[in-house]
Amino acid sequence: MSMSPLLSSLLSWICFPVYAVQGTWVRQNSMRLSPAHGPRTGKYGTGEPTTRLLTIGDSSAAAVGIEHTDGAIGPQLARKIHEQTGQAVRWHISGHNSAVAGEIRDTVIPNLEPENYTHIVIMLGTNDMKNWHTVPRWKKEFGNVLYALRTKFPEAKMYWHQAIDVRQSPILPEPLASIMNLRVNLLNRKGAQLCVERGAVCVPPLPITEPAGYCEDGFHANEIGYDIWSDHFLKFWDCEPRTSPAVKSFL
Repeated sequence: MSMSPLLSSLLSWICFPVYAVQGTWVRQNSMRLSPAHGPRTGKYGTGEPTTRLLTIGDSSAAAVGIEHTDGAIGPQLARKIHEQTGQAVRWHISGHNSAVAGEIRDTVIPNLEPENYTHIVIMLGTNDMKNWHTVPRWKKEFGNVLYALRTKFPEAKMYWHQAIDVRQSPILPEPLASIMNLRVNLLNRKGAQLCVERGAVCVPPLPITEPAGYCEDGFHANEIGYDIWSDHFLKFWDCEPRTSPAVKSFL
């Protein structure tokens, strides 16, 4: 049985001193990786693209953990859609290491080039959780991200991927991982509600059964992980906001 949001919040705040001490140690001793090298824009197929895909958000969008952007979620989705449909697909990455929802809202979205995107993949939430952003702050900032993207790209179908269960991350020791996962569950629940209210598809967390998909820092995905992650996205490509299994717990 899942824990209620009120109990999760209360327990996480009780455990905050442990999070602060153990989390500081992990940050000081963890690797710092750069985003993948390579183009941020590309195309699969010839002719006018029928799918124009924007991937926006944090280090997961930027493909931290791999060498080249070919293996990022956005380009992998574009390639697989092209292979399935035979139609041309254009992709663009706007991923930023350590970004939180407020930074994407205030700095990134206003500076995106005008483009008639048909699909937008949003990768946000993990850094907001790591920085211990409150649920009201997340509601305001992530909710405004959805509003801003809908205003700028009114015809695009939007997808947001909920944060994964961080207890599976090889670098995170206990009890830190379980404390952080309490915050993951809180932000995931609120994010799912916002997606339904504001017309985005909420993609449930990628199920992780083994650490083979993590890169050397033990936190970000590697080539295998991003490949599996893009396949996971495709399972929900035809979903509507209210039909995603990620929102059934509160509808």
